[in-house]
Amino acid sequence: MTHKTIEIIRQEHAALSAMLRSILLLLAQHRRDRTLPDFAALRAMLFYVDEFPEKRHHRKESELLFPKLRARTPQARALLDRLDAEHARGEHAIRELEHALLAFEMLGATEVPDDGQRYAVVGWKQWSQLLGIDEFAKSDYVGPDELPWRGTQAKRWLGTLWVPHSGLSASSNVRLCHWYHKTAVGHAAGADVTTDVTWHGDRASHFVNNMMSQGAALIDATGVVTMRCLES
Repeated sequence: MTHKTIEIIRQEHAALSAMLRSILLLLAQHRRDRTLPDFAALRAMLFYVDEFPEKRHHRKESELLFPKLRARTPQARALLDRLDAEHARGEHAIRELEHALLAFEMLGATEVPDDGQRYAVVGWKQWSQLLGIDEFAKSDYVGPDELPWRGTQAKRWLGTLWVPHSGLSASSNVRLCHWYHKTAVGHAAGADVTTDVTWHGDRASHFVNNMMSQGAALIDATGVVTMRCLES
């Protein structure tokens, strides 16, 4: 006879598996049809995958079942620790996927062209979380064509070139990441070239110093989506 606790966990695992299979089938159908999915339906499905494990299923395991198993079977502690860590990684990966989906939808809502000229710049923490998404990380989904710059951490996903960057603004455990179209930003000159020429008699020569300031400038705000991403 199976214990009721095991039955409940198996039933919840089956429900989560069914939802994940439904998401994969939905996306596979749209890939075949070369159409965009119903974002509202997809967002609701991801919300279920995010909320149900965190609020109910994982709490039953991590707060109720696992402590009892650790107390009764010390040899299983390493396995249970690994399961807890997998829960945490899965929750982070789902949230990153939700952020990416929302940003992707926002770019479409403002009619930003999906023409291969979209770029996303994220922090290293967000990059490591994206690597928890199979479609972003595994060679089954990401082929050589999605790795345009050999020897660098950059890859194409969702029609966008993703690049990690350590210099993005962050405060209060939130880092600002950006998804944009190439035409929405441009090269700007902060200060024109200036030249300073001085005579150094001790060296019997002129020293010439040229200076300028340049950087990126926002051209069209509708072509940029800023994502507020947690650092932990």
